[in-house]
Amino acid sequence: MRLTPYGAARTVTGSCHLLEHQGYRLLLDCGAYQGSEDDRNNEPFGFEPSSLDAVVISHAHHDHIGRLPLLIRRGYRGRVYLTKPTRLFLPVILEDSLHLMSEERDRLVRKGKEAPPLDWDEADLHELYGRLEDVPLEQELEFGPLRLRLGTAGHLPGSAFVEATAQGKRLVFSGDLGHAHKEVLPNPEDAAPADLVLCEGTYGDRAHRSFPETIAEFAGILSETLGRGGKVFIPSFALERTQEILFYLRDLEEGRHIPSVPVFVDSPMASKISEIYPSVREYFSEEVQALYRQGRDPFRPRGLKYTQSVEESKALNELQGPLVVIAGSGMLAGGRILHHLRHGLPGPDNALVITGYQPRGGLGRLLIEGAPSVRMFSRDIPVRARTYTIGGFSGHAGQDELLHWLKGERRVALVHGEADKLEVLRQKLEQQSTGAFLAEWGKPVEV
Repeated sequence: MRLTPYGAARTVTGSCHLLEHQGYRLLLDCGAYQGSEDDRNNEPFGFEPSSLDAVVISHAHHDHIGRLPLLIRRGYRGRVYLTKPTRLFLPVILEDSLHLMSEERDRLVRKGKEAPPLDWDEADLHELYGRLEDVPLEQELEFGPLRLRLGTAGHLPGSAFVEATAQGKRLVFSGDLGHAHKEVLPNPEDAAPADLVLCEGTYGDRAHRSFPETIAEFAGILSETLGRGGKVFIPSFALERTQEILFYLRDLEEGRHIPSVPVFVDSPMASKISEIYPSVREYFSEEVQALYRQGRDPFRPRGLKYTQSVEESKALNELQGPLVVIAGSGMLAGGRILHHLRHGLPGPDNALVITGYQPRGGLGRLLIEGAPSVRMFSRDIPVRARTYTIGGFSGHAGQDELLHWLKGERRVALVHGEADKLEVLRQKLEQQSTGAFLAEWGKPVEV
């Protein structure tokens, strides 16, 4: 077997890896680049899409599925294999992506600027939908000369790592490993020992704080801010993070740790994702499944309201606190959260609670670093609201969890992380007698 990374090499996004054996070519993920590297999305894949025999997807985040329609457009003729939740979430994510691309193109046209054609369109999407095929977790399947098994990764509902075996050799691709000991999703299961592990290292440089401490801190911030009549703004990813925050708002509210206040989810995409959740309940933790069996919605605090229209979104800025607003985008790269922050950051009674990764140079990172003002919508916005970072909500395994998951492995190729963070993890792995290296784009690795 031979593995070649064609994405997420020394960077966090763009997951895409080609596995070859006896002429059979299997692609693991086909994700989009995000943030400062999104201009790479229209570049050549590095391989000929028509030469692929199959594609297997680890989970439904955009940086793992976002270039699938382009793969179809450029000649891929086979099927795409994924778990049931990933298949259900995928159209929501990709249709939103197409909408954003179309909006940006229309904006350029209105300004009289040259607008390049879309990388892919609705026809490519619908062709993709006809190629999707469900794969169960924990069941061995044959893909040409390869035997594959998808294990529980605990990152999203239905997220998986991939074990591939052939002729006595085994490759494990981690996908994105979840943060263990959280209550909504099952913990990542252990993978079988492998000849090579292709592993993510998003948080390779540090461990997360304990999750009970995370929830206690979250409750304290909410109680203090809402108690003084303030507004709490939570930028959040539409898939998984929004619903997890709702789970704990409900739980804290029921335990009387925080007051019951209006909670607004200002994200049509998050609304669609939440509607899918009951149909994939078997992919959640036992606690969540028990709540569903009792006829309760695990993700619904009492004052929850989903906003849909732009008018409803704008109206939130006229409301007085106390209240909670959860809105995209999670990385503060766009979306409705920016409009709420434009109005909310100058308020000293308000709070911004960041629960996810913030790329360097982005608005979120500036606010975390204590910027007294930020540039938004061609204006300098004073920052008087308090900014809190709660890293324990991360959907990714921390350094200690990665080291535990990789314990006993002999050879690890690191991807899906900033190079300096991957290097810290590499050194830690070597201390526990695990050979590790940073994978490089287009450079084959023998399994």
